[in-house]
Amino acid sequence: MRATSLLSFYPSKAVRNVSKIAAASRPPVIRIENATFYRQHPASENASSPPLFSGLTFSLPSFPERRQCWSIISPSSTGKTTFLEILQGQHICVPPNARSFPYLSTDDVAAKDPHLRVPTRAIRYVGFNDTSSTAGKSGTRGAYLSARYESRREDTDFSLLDYLKGDTSLNPSEEVVASKEAVAKEKHLHHVVQQLKLEALLDLPVGNLSNGQTRRARIAKALMSAPEALLLDEPFMGLDPPTTSTIASLLHDLAAKNNPRIILGLRPQDPLPRWITHLVCLDSDHSIAQLGPKDDVLNALPAWRRPASLATSLRAVNSKQPKSASQSDTLLPGETASESNEELSALFPDEAGPENNQEALIEMSGVEVKYGEKQVLGAWEQMIGGQAKKGLWWTVERGSRWGIFGPNGSGKTTILSLICSDHPQTYSLPIKLFGRSRLPTPGLPGISIFDVQSHIGHSSPEVHAFFPRELTIRQTLENAWADTFRGKAILSHENDTVVDACLRWFERELKPAFSGPDPADPAQQVKSTKHGIQHAKQVEAYLERDIDWADTVRFGDVSISTQKVALLLRALIKKPDIVILDEAFSAMDTITRDKCMTFLAHGEKVYFSERKKRDGVPAKLETPLEREGKVAISGLEARQALICVSHLAEEVPGLVTEWMCLPEPNEGEPVRFGRRGMTRLKDSKWWDAIWRV
Repeated sequence: MRATSLLSFYPSKAVRNVSKIAAASRPPVIRIENATFYRQHPASENASSPPLFSGLTFSLPSFPERRQCWSIISPSSTGKTTFLEILQGQHICVPPNARSFPYLSTDDVAAKDPHLRVPTRAIRYVGFNDTSSTAGKSGTRGAYLSARYESRREDTDFSLLDYLKGDTSLNPSEEVVASKEAVAKEKHLHHVVQQLKLEALLDLPVGNLSNGQTRRARIAKALMSAPEALLLDEPFMGLDPPTTSTIASLLHDLAAKNNPRIILGLRPQDPLPRWITHLVCLDSDHSIAQLGPKDDVLNALPAWRRPASLATSLRAVNSKQPKSASQSDTLLPGETASESNEELSALFPDEAGPENNQEALIEMSGVEVKYGEKQVLGAWEQMIGGQAKKGLWWTVERGSRWGIFGPNGSGKTTILSLICSDHPQTYSLPIKLFGRSRLPTPGLPGISIFDVQSHIGHSSPEVHAFFPRELTIRQTLENAWADTFRGKAILSHENDTVVDACLRWFERELKPAFSGPDPADPAQQVKSTKHGIQHAKQVEAYLERDIDWADTVRFGDVSISTQKVALLLRALIKKPDIVILDEAFSAMDTITRDKCMTFLAHGEKVYFSERKKRDGVPAKLETPLEREGKVAISGLEARQALICVSHLAEEVPGLVTEWMCLPEPNEGEPVRFGRRGMTRLKDSKWWDAIWRV
């Protein structure tokens, strides 16, 4: 007779005690003890990279007695991403044995899946700032911007379901099929798809998904491989408020089950979920500012460095949606608006508004976009001239400042593709661009795509994905005067002067490994009692700064934040009639974002100084360039129109005065319009009105 364990008769207490002992005795998933990391080995003759996170000690337990959920918070996107890469096993560790993955060597992991013994397979990194995607490193080859809008399906247009199952090969081998069947279990697939609200998207080509939908799909894809740990770099970036709440709720459920273990990489302005228990706060120089339990870290940090406990995007959940447990329990209460953005709003002058003689740059008269039976834009009626008319009716006048908002998949990107003529249906829809249709009309020729895009400056995730990575930073800015991404720029002496001005002004943000004070900051320059002479010398020294580095630094070799700044400047530099900024400030740290927004409004005339504050508010400083009459590029002019798309109030320029909010797809609600006016400090009612809070 087989002996029976005494534990089977007393399960309530004894099993729990044994479980605690077993959990405590299990090795951690990640163990780092007094380690320093390098991108290149310090003994290499060509090594020039500084040490990363010197003396780092960190541990991610496999089965802690008390749940541990970590978040990495950094003002620099590169620092945060580098830290997550270190946790995955990348970069050189000194000494080599200071980093290990003990739990991955246990029999438990081997029994689950032997492939999970490899750290890069067991610890999955998903970056939402495009650093880990093909587009983020090498760009997209063999495709073009309008491809996602074409109705014909190619053999390589794999559906979202194919993508989640890993069935993306034209001729899959038997081994691939077997692996696919082992990983993509139907029950697990259904559960993941349902939680991330992807059911209605399963048959769509991956290329047709909106930016927010693509981010949800990438999280689902990572979960399909059942990793031991999931590193999510900026998971809330680009998501609308309801979807952000959904993602936070899903991650909360995963964290509660410890399957997988979740580590979030966040910016200071991002929401900090309530279920996060431990924080790592990084400095911009790849060092640790604070590390430990959340409350201890937050109490140790100065107020201005603390992350947003509930982002503006999360509090702005549609009032029609019932308050869920995820909204009330998953997230901490926080500030009602970004102080930084509201402070910037007060700096923007009223003279940037429309001119008296308003010329219509964009006219949409009942636009409806359909793919077969599916309508993706204009499924509503608007009151025009006292009559209810179908479709989108919208006019953008010269000098207007528009914000386009709405849930993921509501048609924001579709509208921009119609404006830029990347969408094939632009030819057949009632749209006028600069007073002309794409096709000829009686007495008026049509307008070509090159004519349209020569009047538009555009920064968006699509432009970012397709932009050539081999171009230098200077060539990236000069590309504003080219017909295509790879076309030759037509430059003049004036164009060269403006490019040089941008390179000098954003040297800190564009030049890799830049150190020292920001050259554009007047507060950093030497003061003198002879102000007139000193100003002239300051300007002379500033204009003589070496910017040859921009001829050798490639776009693909810099951080995502740097790429975003370069593409923003590319959109602004030629002073186009229409400036389109679609998620243009995402992935930027707070200081860089505020500097870019100030440049959008004032150019080289004004510097928004974080170092020189008045009553705790960053100061608006007139630059020596303005005083000496040497400004090469000013802010947005009254003749230019601005169209901005964002899901975060902090990333909406204070210049925006009018807004359009698109409805949730397939709900039958009409589009809504409103006016923000000149928002003053602490006034965030305009953002509440947009999301019906």
